[in-house]
Amino acid sequence: MKKLLVLVMALTLAACGQTPATHEAEPAAAPQAGFPVTVTNCGRTLTFDQPPGKVVTGYHPALETLFALGLGDQVASRTNFSESAFLPGHEELYDRIPEISPTIMLPQKEIMLAQGADFVLDNSMASFDAGGGYATVEELDAAGSPVYIMGGWCSPEETLAFTLEDTLTDLRNLGAIFGVPDRADRLIAELRGDLDDVRERVSGRPPVKVLATDGGQGPVNAYGGAGVTHQLITAAGGQNVLADVKADYTEVNPEAIAAAQPDAVLISEYATLRGEKKPTVEAKAADTLAVAANSPAAKDDRVLALPVAAQHPGYRNLLAVVDIARFLHPDAFTR
Repeated sequence: MKKLLVLVMALTLAACGQTPATHEAEPAAAPQAGFPVTVTNCGRTLTFDQPPGKVVTGYHPALETLFALGLGDQVASRTNFSESAFLPGHEELYDRIPEISPTIMLPQKEIMLAQGADFVLDNSMASFDAGGGYATVEELDAAGSPVYIMGGWCSPEETLAFTLEDTLTDLRNLGAIFGVPDRADRLIAELRGDLDDVRERVSGRPPVKVLATDGGQGPVNAYGGAGVTHQLITAAGGQNVLADVKADYTEVNPEAIAAAQPDAVLISEYATLRGEKKPTVEAKAADTLAVAANSPAAKDDRVLALPVAAQHPGYRNLLAVVDIARFLHPDAFTR
């Protein structure tokens, strides 16, 4: 990040015949405690001499992660979020921040560069594709707007390699970048406690066979045995029926879905995508249960709507583990 340069102007003396007074340059301000901070992200080294104060966020899980760290006041602008419900207490904070894009994507290159951001936080590389008219990571870096991609979703291969530990690493890195490491440590400890509690509650119980899907009659849009959603299912005491499919979001033929015999179904929930209205959870559930008509999930109508924001790197996916565990193992949460 660029350091502020303090310019000292010479004072002109009013008395006739006097020469201008000379002054030594004032010493640079003392560095803030804990800075500079250096983190690595997407194979890049990012160094911060002070906490960012003019942040632009992309897809909503990035913004709500900053909210969870108490950093909403540092966000200067954001993209739109209208696909599902807000986390408790977040909608009011969201409404205070100017919107620079009507969709979950960052705005086009000229608008983005004009923001003068000193930090850009997003959940994937999609909003940095020059072919789509977006400012690239390199262009934003050159403009003094360093980019951080959450969850290490820097390439398709790294998306598949995601683990829940990556979100905790993001929280630790963001705590350091914004000068609030103690706050980040407390949040990480709280979230680890929640994960440990779920692990203890579901321990020894037979895993529930789970199909995670985004609907479709054929092929079916579903989540395989790699990536965020697979991690959520496993941590919540479930068994992904598509664990052998080495993919995150992918297409699966209806015969494989029918043969999987899931006990429960997770349906991705999002009302809009890039401004386009999408099918409801109810419509997608009906399609899925029709394909898996003879499964225990269909017979019991056992379906949980899972906000798609929880299926992307960010604070919310850790909260989703508890929700999914309660759905899969309700008896484990009676005490």
